[in-house]
Amino acid sequence: MPSKLPNTMTVIEITESGGPEKLVPARREIPTPASGEVLIQVTAAGINRPDCLQRQGGYPPPPGASDIPGLEVAGTIVALGAGVETWKTGDEICALLTGGGYAEYCVAPALQCLPVPAGLTLQQAAALPENFFTVWSNVFDRARLQPGESLLVHGGASGIGVTAIQLARALGSRVFATVGADRKVQPCLDLGAERVINYRKEDFVKAIKDATGNRGVDVTLDMVGGDYVQRNLSALAVEGRLVFIAFLRGAKIELNLAPVMMKRLTITGSTLRSRPIEHKAAIAAALQKTVWPLLTSGAIQPIIDRIFPLPEAVSAHALMESNQHIGKLLLQVT
Repeated sequence: MPSKLPNTMTVIEITESGGPEKLVPARREIPTPASGEVLIQVTAAGINRPDCLQRQGGYPPPPGASDIPGLEVAGTIVALGAGVETWKTGDEICALLTGGGYAEYCVAPALQCLPVPAGLTLQQAAALPENFFTVWSNVFDRARLQPGESLLVHGGASGIGVTAIQLARALGSRVFATVGADRKVQPCLDLGAERVINYRKEDFVKAIKDATGNRGVDVTLDMVGGDYVQRNLSALAVEGRLVFIAFLRGAKIELNLAPVMMKRLTITGSTLRSRPIEHKAAIAAALQKTVWPLLTSGAIQPIIDRIFPLPEAVSAHALMESNQHIGKLLLQVT
């Protein structure tokens, strides 16, 4: 470890399960990068729905992961663990983490780091890893969305939503989205969705059938679950794929599976946090090859709603849970 680094750092801890007020600033020792890891001086950290779930006690860190919340950061590499040859100190990167992002310093596997796309700030780069890894892994790897096919994105104004809309549209697919407020409709249209449905006012199944000539969509990205599942099956086309990344309305339901047989549907899904480093490294390589040029060219961009100072993590989580934001929320660390 370089001697010029401080011994301790400010972090945001979860004192106990509960509301946003359970996020409290604290002092801890700076972590030491293990073999294959880098130490990052964090400029900004992304806030994600799983952070809230962890704070509530419903999403514990996997074994060996930091108990500090935060699944993505951007910053500067200040130390290298043994065997790291792809990066050097001073490199500006963004990284996917299993935890530890709400801190002045964090460690990350070198294979889960990506360069800051040319033309983007470190703050913008902090908005990339969790959403882009998730969307690429689920929409393009698991659901195999192809150019010319159609995608329905639930939660179109969320961080995942604005990422999926832009990326699918840039790679040649038709995109539809659902939102929960009229003020979120136009931003999703501006990002490339051709039809945005306020689910509080319209039946999204009927709207999708009307927009596709009664065919349905090829892929649906769902973070809702619950009563949406049966309706998702109805909105899919023959050979359609339904991919789950969360269950905000619950994971246990009574379901009529006849449409799966009649339309030869595929139901899949995944989590990201507990997957092996090698799996995440493969996603990172695909992103750098296919997606990073789109970010560099400006064809797609991170959408940031608001940036909070690190000590205001409580306010950031409260805003996340209010569902009033559009795009990403960040913590400014340094």
